[in-house]
Amino acid sequence: MSKIKWDQIGERFYETGVSKGVLYPQKSGEYETGVAWNGLTAVNENPSGAEATPLYADNIKYLNLMSTEEFGATVEAYTYPDAFAACNGEGVLTDGVSIGQQKRSIFGLSYQTKIGNDVDPDLGYKIHIIYGALAAPSEKAYATVNDTPDAINFSWELSTTPVEVTGFKPTASLVIDSTKVGSEALARLEAILYGDENNDSRLPLPDEVLSIINGKKVSSIAITTAPTKVSYTAGETFDPTGMVVTATYEDTTSGAVTNYTYTPTAALTVADEVVTISFTSGGATKTATQAITVVAG
Repeated sequence: MSKIKWDQIGERFYETGVSKGVLYPQKSGEYETGVAWNGLTAVNENPSGAEATPLYADNIKYLNLMSTEEFGATVEAYTYPDAFAACNGEGVLTDGVSIGQQKRSIFGLSYQTKIGNDVDPDLGYKIHIIYGALAAPSEKAYATVNDTPDAINFSWELSTTPVEVTGFKPTASLVIDSTKVGSEALARLEAILYGDENNDSRLPLPDEVLSIINGKKVSSIAITTAPTKVSYTAGETFDPTGMVVTATYEDTTSGAVTNYTYTPTAALTVADEVVTISFTSGGATKTATQAITVVAG
């Protein structure tokens, strides 16, 4: 046993800054190629919910019921990438002409914050990932240039829809700490998040992030249980309810094989009589197909 000590040298940690923002637009339930978000000035995470509702019985406090926790954030920036226009409710009438009050697209976001301590201000960093985000309309305060000019600081309130995580409740946020994750694993993850000489950047889901950090790649997937609904009208959204997909992973170091099962959540649009389910992990992509019936609308 040892006595607790406070504020030891090298243990005075802090977190600061925001950098390396990447926007990942979503289309038809899939995250598209990431684009750099230049001019990002702040991301203020605003979780809500998880509030206790007390219940009373026998003249005493019986128990607390906890409400669902929601993840939200406020994003501030001097500018935003063109790919964010659809997420900001903007449509294109023609080249150079946009229109507002349109449907807002879902997107993902990643950014970094710095970790420092009293010994090293560049001790490490955290990669923050946000899934299933929707941006609410924001104020744009245009003002005349004067003797103390300033750039417009755009701001958006984000709400989110959680994604599935094997063994845990669904989540809309993920944080990877470089001081606790090995450099090789970080390099594998960053090559996917930011792209490299061979591949475009993309946003992996939590299960894939885990497999990347653990040095695993997907070797095969199979639909082990068919979905409940198999008859659709062309253009209808595919319903994965009841479907179970088994993914087989191979450890790139030991060669050990592990199987995981999950239910797809992507909103796929029915176009023909085959629905393709794909999964990417550790730089490898595997697909499986499900036959369905498409009837005339």
